[in-house]
Amino acid sequence: MGQNAFGQPVRRKEDQSLLTGRGRFIDDYSPEGLAHAWMVRSPHAHARIRSIDIAEAAAADGVVAVLTGADLLADGIGGIPCTYQPPWPAGTAPARPNLLPAWPALAHDTVRYVGDGVAMVVAETIEAARSAAELIQIEWDELPAVVDPEAARADDAPRVHADMPDNACFDWETGDGPATDRAFAAAARIVTLDVVNNRVVVASMETRGATGEWVDGRYRLATASQMPHQLKEQLAKHVLHVPEDDIHVVVRDVGGSFGIKNSLYPEQILVMWAARRLERPVKWIGDRADAFLTDAHARDNRTRGELAVDADGRFLALRVTTTANIGAYIANKGLLSPTVNAPALVGAYATPAIHLRVTGVFTNTVPTDVYRGAGRPEAVYLVERLVDVAAAELGIDRVALRRRNVIRPAQIPYKTPIWLTYDAGDFEANLDTALPAVDWDGFEARRAAAKAAGRLRGIGMSFYVERCAGASHEDATLEVAPDGRVTVLVGTMANGQGHVTAYAQIVAEMLGLPIEHIDVIQGDTDRVKHGQGTGGSRSLVMGGSAVHGATRTVIDKARAIASHLLETAEVDIEFQEGTFSIVGTDRRVSFRDVAAAAHDPARLPPGTTPGLDADNRFKVPGYTYPNGCHVAEVEIDPETGRPQVVGYTIVHDFGRVLNPLMLGGQVHGGVAQGLGQALFEHTVYDADSGQLLSGSFMDYCIPRADDVPNFAFHMREDPAPANPLGVKGAGEAGCAGAPPAIVNAVVDALKPLGIRHVDMPLTPERLWRTIHAR
Repeated sequence: MGQNAFGQPVRRKEDQSLLTGRGRFIDDYSPEGLAHAWMVRSPHAHARIRSIDIAEAAAADGVVAVLTGADLLADGIGGIPCTYQPPWPAGTAPARPNLLPAWPALAHDTVRYVGDGVAMVVAETIEAARSAAELIQIEWDELPAVVDPEAARADDAPRVHADMPDNACFDWETGDGPATDRAFAAAARIVTLDVVNNRVVVASMETRGATGEWVDGRYRLATASQMPHQLKEQLAKHVLHVPEDDIHVVVRDVGGSFGIKNSLYPEQILVMWAARRLERPVKWIGDRADAFLTDAHARDNRTRGELAVDADGRFLALRVTTTANIGAYIANKGLLSPTVNAPALVGAYATPAIHLRVTGVFTNTVPTDVYRGAGRPEAVYLVERLVDVAAAELGIDRVALRRRNVIRPAQIPYKTPIWLTYDAGDFEANLDTALPAVDWDGFEARRAAAKAAGRLRGIGMSFYVERCAGASHEDATLEVAPDGRVTVLVGTMANGQGHVTAYAQIVAEMLGLPIEHIDVIQGDTDRVKHGQGTGGSRSLVMGGSAVHGATRTVIDKARAIASHLLETAEVDIEFQEGTFSIVGTDRRVSFRDVAAAAHDPARLPPGTTPGLDADNRFKVPGYTYPNGCHVAEVEIDPETGRPQVVGYTIVHDFGRVLNPLMLGGQVHGGVAQGLGQALFEHTVYDADSGQLLSGSFMDYCIPRADDVPNFAFHMREDPAPANPLGVKGAGEAGCAGAPPAIVNAVVDALKPLGIRHVDMPLTPERLWRTIHAR
């Protein structure tokens, strides 16, 4: 079984169907009698709806129904709830009693961003629905809009919600404020940096979509989601007001998500409601324009970081103040990213005191929600930029400053000043691996050569420590057929990571079966009864550990049957490479033979229940802490401002590595996304009208293949003690480490010009203007 063993680069099982066009995505599902939906969206960022005339549209050829917000209210259909609130400081309540204004599936009186839904046309064909939508007559009273979160706090700023007089939906803090203040009072030097974490559009390959059905007195929703069970719960409790068993959510293949399909959206509500109302299936598939206008955006923070240091350059305290753009409504997990991942501000450094204050602000923009890293990349970016600026202002080498303040292995377990205790990690070892790998000491010669060729060259690094996959549980079931074939049912949900291969690889190694004999089922809430879903790099840690535990139970059940078949005591049975044997003898029986016997009552020990099926719920005792060091090298053409990443080295500790091939894919993809935010991606709204100016790939730039360098990837394995697999989670590391490494490298290239900081994205225009302003 060596080819399937833990640590082997097993190729992905799912790729055979995906690469040959046999994947099952949202638009591949078309039940009989299907009708098609088209959304009518607001062209205004902020306006009152005076009237909607649907008569001509409703009478158009092929139209089944035209539904509005008034219909939604009449039927008692609820809006999208805020499902996450941060842990409020002890003894306090949420800053706003009306913190949770539900996001309506269709606006009925006021629209609050361009793209806000106001009606849905259902027709026999999508063409008929689209044509009829043009016939709807809407009278508007346009209102002033505000898109910048800092401008939204002004006394005379337009109010996104009338009951939020200052547009602030929450004010939250964490850490030790008094200790931080004392440290700042005693500091020899205070370093301050203001940064903008730019708003991004996630742009997953497959756009969002959903098909709703009313089947045998139950709702069925076919959609793409990372968390089907949470969708089911929200729809039942907050939207449709029915028992959870009355809803069946089915998720098949998902063409990318990165958090954007984590949450509930209006269209998922609408197709289910319409399906019951019309007694026929209703499908909505968003196009790319819909994706830019209505998929939750991400990041969009304005942050001031202040670092207090002593006379020797040791960190005393970190003070952080953030204004987070929440958008027009609070998305499902819209409050998570700016708050709950605050512990990433600790990073790899032994900073004694930290205090963070976050103000969430409503604006007339698309709501923001979780996106790969969900607050960790924002925190890492601030800290690593601040450390580089501190090094420059203190006159200390950047590497030396990091070494001076890094948490040492002897300090592990290390209790951080924000909530957590690091249970494993040698952060300086990541640096020790990275520096020789990139020839850090030889960089100045490369800088000189670039200068002679008329280019600016720089090198930058970033540390990162994340917390992943904690304080929750996950469920898995193994079903063993009489022929020994195994079906794994698990509560996570893949959206491109390779779960089928990962879970099959665990079971294959443990049971000694060919990986082809193991099937994996996710995303069907009728088949998989419980599940927390996928997010926060939790799937292998939580789902993998649950699968591991269920497989151990199968082995224990099988061992008892094997001992009966071999007529010996159970304690004398050992199991290796798919075979049970009596220790010290050649008497043995295969796992497949035991599986067959398990379904034959005549061959079972007295009182044994037939079958080998097993359930397991894994509850993690703590978080995992993946960590690493990124080093980027860039060159800039000062005549055009164009930056080019000419070298990129990644050193990561992800604990034990199950499959290095898939791990490399996760890390490479994450770095590419981080590179995109650092250099290219920028969501732009017109400040006066609130119109989205970057509403297509003609206006919004994502990295292409030739923008991404070859990566040098080095893995260090320091097993996590918090789970039986020893894994730490890898899905978000790349986009956490990349932006600060790249920006640090660009600022280093601009160092001869006296430039201290440049905000992302570092587009050629922005760099050209920065260079020529000097």
